[in-house]
This record gives sequence, C-alpha cells and structure tokens, in this order.
Amino acid sequence: MPVLALLSALFVVGFEQLVQWRFGAAGLVGLLLLTVGVKAKSPAVSSAGAVLLAVLLAGPAL
Repeated sequence: MPVLALLSALFVVGFEQLVQWRFGAAGLVGLLLLTVGVKAKSPAVSSAGAVLLAVLLAGPAL
C-alpha cells in the first residue's frame, strides 16, 4: 500500500510540474482550483478551474 501511495504522489507532483512548465502560474492556479473544488465538492470552484485550464489550452487556437 505505501508503494501505491508513493507512486500516486509522484504522478501528481509530476503532472503539476508539467502543467506549470507548459502553462505557467495561471495553469497551476487553474489546476489548484480544480483540485480544491473537487475535494470540497464545490461545483463553482471546480468549474472556475476547469474553465481557466480550458482557456489556457485553447488560447493558441483562438
């Protein structure tokens, strides 16, 4: 069980670093809002994070 927790923690940290590298601080804030909203079961906060990430992802196409 500790190995699974360690692997999932490494995956989460790696994913956060990838988002921050690709989209900067705004991407990190969007990911943070999305995560906090899901954990707190707040649709408004998670939606704000999802919209921010979607805008950052679609930015070059607009």
